[in-house]
Amino acid sequence: MMTLVRRRAALCALALTTVLVGCSSGGPAAPGRPGRPATASPPTLAPGPSGLPPVFAHGPRTKNRTVALTFDADMTANQGARAAAGERFDHPELVTTLRRLKVPATFFMTGRWAEEYPDQAKGIGRDPLFEVANHSYSHHAFTGNCYGLPTVAPTRMRADIDRAFAAFRKAGVKRAMPYFRFPGGCYDEQSLRTLAPAGVTAVQWDVVSGDAFATDADAVARQVLDGVRPGSVVVMHCTRSAAPTTERALRTIIPKLRERGFRFVKVSEQIRAQRAAEPRS
Repeated sequence: MMTLVRRRAALCALALTTVLVGCSSGGPAAPGRPGRPATASPPTLAPGPSGLPPVFAHGPRTKNRTVALTFDADMTANQGARAAAGERFDHPELVTTLRRLKVPATFFMTGRWAEEYPDQAKGIGRDPLFEVANHSYSHHAFTGNCYGLPTVAPTRMRADIDRAFAAFRKAGVKRAMPYFRFPGGCYDEQSLRTLAPAGVTAVQWDVVSGDAFATDADAVARQVLDGVRPGSVVVMHCTRSAAPTTERALRTIIPKLRERGFRFVKVSEQIRAQRAAEPRS
C-alpha cells in the first residue's frame, strides 16, 4: 500500500472514454446506516486506531480455501444516451451461469446501473446466492488522476454513496451490503475518511481478472487461475458491451478452482472469517 493509502488495479484502467460496466444490485438501508438491514447486520471491519476504515482486499490465507468472485457494475451517470441507443451494460447470461453452477458472488453496483436495469437489480438483489454492495452512484472517481474518470468533489462523496443506496431501494432490492468499492479502485486518506460516517467497509481485491475489453476468454481464465490464492477476492465485470468474454471465462474458472479444492463464497463470509481471525484485545 502506498503512503497515501492509494491502491489502484490495472483492471480498472478502463475508463478513458468508455467506462466498464457490470451487473449487480443494491438494497434498502436502515435509517442512518446506508445499506445496513434493520436486523442481522452483516459483518464489517472496525476502523483502525487513526479512525480510518480498513481496506479489505482478501480473506485469511488459511487451509480453508475460499475465493470470492466479485462483479462490478460501473455504468456512469452520463451513459444513459448510449444505453438508449442500444449499448448493453448488463449481462443476464453471466448471472444465469452463476446460478446454474451454484456459485455465490458479490456484485458491486452503481446507482445508475440500478436505474437502468431495475428488474435485473431486483432479481439479483433478492437471490440468496448473491449479495449486492455499493460502487457509487455515478462511477466518478473519489481521487484525482484516476484513469481519466471525472471526479466527485469531496463535499459530494457521501451524497454519491447515499444516492446509490437509494437507487437500489427504489429498484426493489431487499438490502444492500454495507461495503463500498471505489470507482477505478482509486482512493486516498481523504476519500477513506468519507466512508466512516457512511457506515461502510472499503472492499478492493487481490486478483485482477483482466476481463476489461478482453477478447480472449482463455487468457482471462488463465490470469484468474494463476492469481488465486486461499482467501482471494477476484474483480471481474458482467457487461455485454465492455467485458464480452467474462461469462465464457467463468465456464473454465469455476470448475478448475473447484478441482483445486476452492470453495466459492461471498465477500461477507470472508470478512466474517477475517474478523474471527483477528486477535481479541
